[in-house]
Amino acid sequence: MSSPTHTHVMAVHGWAGDSRAWQPWAEQAQARSWSFSAAERGYGKLALHQPTWPDQAEQRVVIGHSMGPHLIPAALWAQASCVVLLASFAAFVPEGREGRSLRVALRAMEQRLSAGETTAMLRDFFRQAAAPYPPSALPPGPLDQGIDGPGLERLQEDLVRLSQTSGLPPGFPQGVRLLIVEAADDQIVHPSSRAALRNALPTAEVWTLERAGHYLLNADLPARVLAWIADGKP
Repeated sequence: MSSPTHTHVMAVHGWAGDSRAWQPWAEQAQARSWSFSAAERGYGKLALHQPTWPDQAEQRVVIGHSMGPHLIPAALWAQASCVVLLASFAAFVPEGREGRSLRVALRAMEQRLSAGETTAMLRDFFRQAAAPYPPSALPPGPLDQGIDGPGLERLQEDLVRLSQTSGLPPGFPQGVRLLIVEAADDQIVHPSSRAALRNALPTAEVWTLERAGHYLLNADLPARVLAWIADGKP
């Protein structure tokens, strides 16, 4: 009898988030005896951290929210065997008129960060990201701890990187199982950008969640996604 496959889940949060948002996912993974690690971008007081794949992991799963997939090193992407993209995109800024207006909005966000309006700007962002739910429904994030110094610099750098995303992340694996989870009420990722991601990954299974915003505040989502992962294990 063959031994059970060792599954490791690597989760990566998006812009202005932090690793604490993955706690429900970690608990669900641990209940399945899977190992779990969460990247931390270090915008607030948590230390910058990029996990690596454990040597014993046979099933290597990436779960990335929003910009998160674009923050994973290519060498780690190349070893992934299963990918779940949550409210994500290939290029954040779409082509055409929608893209021009979004670039204006991103420049305004950069200017507010540079002018010292970090808290006010992020509160505006989180209102949109949480909708149709109130911001109070969001998990803990770096704004709760205060953002300054290196964290603020990284936030600004990643905002520029966000505007420059133009395709799938470097090293994105070919021929792996793919799940795209979209939010029907997403006010952050433009519908054109969501469509472009689907077109770039035509073999992906796609879920569109009704009454869900960019942060996908659906309590049953971790269990549903991990069940999908388990169903496809060798």
